[in-house]
Amino acid sequence: MHPIGSSDYLEEKRAVYAAPRQRSRAKMILLGVLGGLAALILIVVLAVYFGVVKKNDDKTTNGDSASGSKGTGSSGGGGTGGSTANLVVTGGDGSKVTMDDGTTFTYQNSFGGYWYWDPSDPFNNGARAQSWSPALNETFNWGIDKVRGVNIGGWLVTEPFIIPSLYEKYPQAVDEWTLSQAMRNDSASGGISQLEDHYKTFITEEDFAQIAGAGLNFVRIPLPYWAIETRDDEPYNAKVPWTYFLKAIRWARKYGIRINLDFHALPGSQNEWNHSGRMSDVNFLNGPMGIANAQRALDYIRIFAEFISQDEYKDVVVMFGITNEPEESMFGLDNLQRYYLQAYNNVRLASGTGTGKGPMISYHDGFLPVSQWAGFLPGADRIVLDDHPYICFGGQSNAPISSYADTPCKTWGSNMNTSMSAFGLTAAGEWSNAVTDCGKWLNGVGQGARYDGSFVGSTAVGSCDTWTNWPAWDSDMKSGIKTFALASMDALQNWFFWTWKIGNSTETGKVESPAWSYQLGLQNGWMPTDPREAVGVCGDSAPWQPPLAPSATGGSGAGQIAASVSASLAWPPTTVSNVGGGLGAGTDLPTYTPTGTVPTLTAETFSSATGTATINAGNGWANSQDTAGMMVPISTCSYPDPWVGPGATPPVPLCSGSARRIRREASPAPTPMVTSPPPAS
Repeated sequence: MHPIGSSDYLEEKRAVYAAPRQRSRAKMILLGVLGGLAALILIVVLAVYFGVVKKNDDKTTNGDSASGSKGTGSSGGGGTGGSTANLVVTGGDGSKVTMDDGTTFTYQNSFGGYWYWDPSDPFNNGARAQSWSPALNETFNWGIDKVRGVNIGGWLVTEPFIIPSLYEKYPQAVDEWTLSQAMRNDSASGGISQLEDHYKTFITEEDFAQIAGAGLNFVRIPLPYWAIETRDDEPYNAKVPWTYFLKAIRWARKYGIRINLDFHALPGSQNEWNHSGRMSDVNFLNGPMGIANAQRALDYIRIFAEFISQDEYKDVVVMFGITNEPEESMFGLDNLQRYYLQAYNNVRLASGTGTGKGPMISYHDGFLPVSQWAGFLPGADRIVLDDHPYICFGGQSNAPISSYADTPCKTWGSNMNTSMSAFGLTAAGEWSNAVTDCGKWLNGVGQGARYDGSFVGSTAVGSCDTWTNWPAWDSDMKSGIKTFALASMDALQNWFFWTWKIGNSTETGKVESPAWSYQLGLQNGWMPTDPREAVGVCGDSAPWQPPLAPSATGGSGAGQIAASVSASLAWPPTTVSNVGGGLGAGTDLPTYTPTGTVPTLTAETFSSATGTATINAGNGWANSQDTAGMMVPISTCSYPDPWVGPGATPPVPLCSGSARRIRREASPAPTPMVTSPPPAS
C-alpha cells in the first residue's frame, strides 16, 4: 500500500491532471485497451456459446438441426417444443424467464451462472449453476468439486411438518397413506387430485433458479415407489409424482443443477416413519413379508436406474440414493449389506461400469457410525456413503444458539475426513439448523416436542416459541444460526441441507419449523448468501486430501468386487427376524417370482422446431440386455398383507404343489458385466 493510497488510485489521478499531449496519448492507450478488451469478451462469449452451450448435438428422429435462434424474447419453459422464433435460449443474471404457465421472473445469479433452454434441443447440457461449478456437459470431479445442495423435501413425498397445510385439512391423516385415503374420501374438494395441485404449486421452475442463485449446485429429490406403480389397495397417487420428477430434470438441466434421486419410500416401510409413506412397523427385511417387500423394492431400484442411466439423463441425475434411512437396528447389518450389494448389481446392470456410465450409488449408513462402513464393497464402482447428522432429536438443552458455534466442527468434521479415506466419498444427505426438536409436527402429527415437554415421556426445558417465532428473532439469534450453518457446511464438506422450503401453516399463516428452511433463512438473513463463506470455518486441522481411489470415480479397477465378497453377501438372506410361529429361515417366508411385466418409466415429449419430428427422449430402458421379469406373487401361494407387521405368522403351507418347489429354489442374483471405462481425455 502506498503511503497516500494505492498506486492504482494514484496513477488514475495523474492521468486526470496530465498535460493535453499526455492526455491524448493516454486516451489512445485507453481506447486500445478497451478495444482489445471488447475483442477478448467477444471471443469468450463465442467460446462459451459454441464450446459449452452448443457442445451437445441435437437428438431428433430425423436429424433436424439443433440450432435454436436467439432473439429478443424471453426464455420459454415448456416441454413440448414448438416455434423457437425470437426465443432467447440462454441468459445470466438479470435475464427474464417465462415459465410453463406464462408467468415471468427475473433470474438472479451473481455467481456467474447462466441458464440454457432451447425447446428444439432439450437435452443440451450447456447450463452452469455458478462459475465454480462445472457445467453439466463438463466433468464433475468427485472429491475435488464440492457438493453444495439442498433437499426438495415434502414435494413428491409429503411430510406433515414440511407442508402442514395439506395435513391440517385432514386431522386424521398422519402420513401419506392416511392423507391419500382422506383425500379420496373427499371428492367435493377434488379427491386425490389435491396432491397434484400441491405438486404444481409447492415447487416450481423458479425454485430451481433460486437454488442456483443461492450458490448451490445439487438437489436431492425424494421419490416414492408409487411414482412407478401401486398394487392392490395402496391408496397413493400412483405414477403422478414421476411426471413432476421429469419436470425437475428439465428445470435442473436448464439451470445447471445436478440431481441426487433419493428412493425415499419403500414397500412395507423401511423405517416406520411418516416419510416412508406409512407410519407402521418395519416390514422391509423384517417380519414375514420382509423379503418379498425387499424384492419389490429392488425391482423399483432397477426401473429407476434404467431410466436415469440413459444418455439423455445421466449427466443431470448423477447420484442415486437407493434407500433412505433404512432402520438397520430392525433387520441387522448383514441383511442390509446383502440388500445393498444386490441393489448395486441392479444399478450397474442398467448403467454399466466406469466413468460416465450411470449414477454414483449412495448408501445410507443405517444410523450406524460411518466408521462401521469402512472397507465396504472394495472395488465397487462409484459408491457414496450417506450420513444424516442431526443433533436435535436426542436430549434437549436450553443453551443459546451461540453455544453451538463449533459443535459441527467437533462432532462431524473428523468423522467425515476419516470416512473419506476409509470408505471413499462420504456426504451428508441431510442436515439442518435445528438444535432442538421444536417445530409443528416435526416428530409427527400430534407428537409434540421434547423441548417443551409435550412429547410423551419428556420433561420440558423451555418454550418452543424461542425457536419457532422467527419474525421476532434478533440479529444475535440470526447470527448464531448462520454461524452454526457455516460450521456445518465446512465440517460436512459435501452436503444437502434438509430442506429447501417449508410451507406455511394455515392456522398461523407462517412457517412453523424455520430451522429447516434454507429459503426462509436466505430471505431473512440466517443462511449465507454464498456457501463458500464456510470454507475454513472449522480451521482445517486435519483435512482429507484428494484424490479418491480410482474405482471410487469409475477409473481403474471399478466394478471389480472380489468373488469372495459377493459370495459372503449373497441375496436373498437366509434368515429374517421377527417372524411369528418360530419361523425365520428364508425358505419359510413368502417371496415373489420374476414372471411379471416390468413397467417402464416414460419421458417427456419434445418436438423439433418445425413440429414435424419428435425428439428422441429415450425409451426408458438403458440396457436392452436386462430382460428379467418383475417380481410378482405366485398365483398358487398365499401372502399376508405387505404391512402385516412383525411377529405375524405366515401361512403354512405357503404354496402348493410345484409352485412351492419353485419358490424354494433360489435364483442366482443377476450381476453386472464389468465394462471398460472410457479413455482419459
